[in-house]
Amino acid sequence: MTNTTIETHPLPPFLPANARLLMLGSFPPPRTRWKMDFYYPNFQNDMWRVFGLVFFGDKDYFVEAGGKAFKESLLRSFLAEKGIAVGDTAYKVRRLQGNAADKFLEIVEPVDLEAVLACIPRCRTVMTTGELATDTLLALMPSETAKPKIGEYAEALFNGRNLRLYRLPSSSRAYPLALEKKAEVYGHFFREAGLL
Repeated sequence: MTNTTIETHPLPPFLPANARLLMLGSFPPPRTRWKMDFYYPNFQNDMWRVFGLVFFGDKDYFVEAGGKAFKESLLRSFLAEKGIAVGDTAYKVRRLQGNAADKFLEIVEPVDLEAVLACIPRCRTVMTTGELATDTLLALMPSETAKPKIGEYAEALFNGRNLRLYRLPSSSRAYPLALEKKAEVYGHFFREAGLL
């Protein structure tokens, strides 16, 4: 039986006015999996451990003492200071199997990318984390936009703004790449984007 319930994204995009990078995933997991009211809230997701390794050489830099949750306020202030905006490519979805797996997400309505980018005028780099986020973003771009390989970028003109669209590995533990290898790819990206 297909789930007919449509979920609307529970979080507003995180858009520091100085953002030069917009980082886009697909959609948050069910709220029962959350450890904070922010992006990548599932403690099993490695995004903030990757950030810890890349920027501080410590996978637990953004992990609360006791290792059960993330330091949300520290994350928000770090991202704001660095000029990194965070959002998702999907605004409304159906969960076909009640979980967060991209392959079981049906995107009903994508993010209003024009409205998001209007809030961050300095942004010229958009990075997606995973296949579904990449495919959803590309569907919003001009049809001739190439699909970047993992760790690489394609260029696109969107609403008069030249963008570099980077594709990075998913931070989900279901993605078969060791944490240190993911951090290596992300580190290269952040250096190329001038953020490291």
